[in-house]
Amino acid sequence: MQALHKFLLLQVLTSLGLQALGSEIIKGKNAKKNSMLYMASVQNNTGHICGGFLISEDFVMTAAHCDTLKPLSVVLGTHNLKKINNATMRYSIQKCKPRSYKNIESGNDIMLLKLSRKASVGKKPIKPIQLPNPEMNAEAFKKCSVAGWGRTETREKATDKLQVTDVPVIDMKTCQKLWKNKLPPNVTCAGGYGTIKGFCQGDSGGPLVCGKNVAVGVVSFNNNNICDYPDVPNIYTDVSKFLPWIREILRKKKC
Repeated sequence: MQALHKFLLLQVLTSLGLQALGSEIIKGKNAKKNSMLYMASVQNNTGHICGGFLISEDFVMTAAHCDTLKPLSVVLGTHNLKKINNATMRYSIQKCKPRSYKNIESGNDIMLLKLSRKASVGKKPIKPIQLPNPEMNAEAFKKCSVAGWGRTETREKATDKLQVTDVPVIDMKTCQKLWKNKLPPNVTCAGGYGTIKGFCQGDSGGPLVCGKNVAVGVVSFNNNNICDYPDVPNIYTDVSKFLPWIREILRKKKC
């Protein structure tokens, strides 16, 4: 019976077009040099697979579903993926996922990557981005931003230069209705609906940034790899719901 329930849930989400793996920036612009040096490129042996963001000198945050692409390292300190100094910018990683994470359909799509050494890239001002307080989520803001590397349209080739765009926040009541009340718990919504801006395939795990550089969300999924917005809202994991888990790992400096 439990297996049947999971199968039916997956069928419902598939019928809605839920797709997770990645997201690039639609209708964005090149990020200003040295403006977002908390951004991370999560990579496997083929190159960039997901985005991420530095939250301490030891840890990068990304999406748990990125683990299916077998990440091996993180690159910090560049806006252009063609300009990487492996000796100083690349870090091997240890993966930390919540025990509650099973798959993207059930939510809890968040992961921490412990870096092999403290984050430092020469003289560049790499700084961790601020995390929200427990009461703060994207709905406290009217507009936020999302950044990543990759396609700028549904069928375009990926770009090596970091892109960023503003996205309007969508309240959960409206978002749930538009997604036919089939969203997992602990998510927030911004972009992809009521705007031509949002994310697309290739950069899951990047941050939804609100206010004065506060990472309130982690890019999780959009609608069936379709980036011809407006469509339905883009979905992010709500970072504020995972703060006790995050802080415990940061304190112990291990999974």
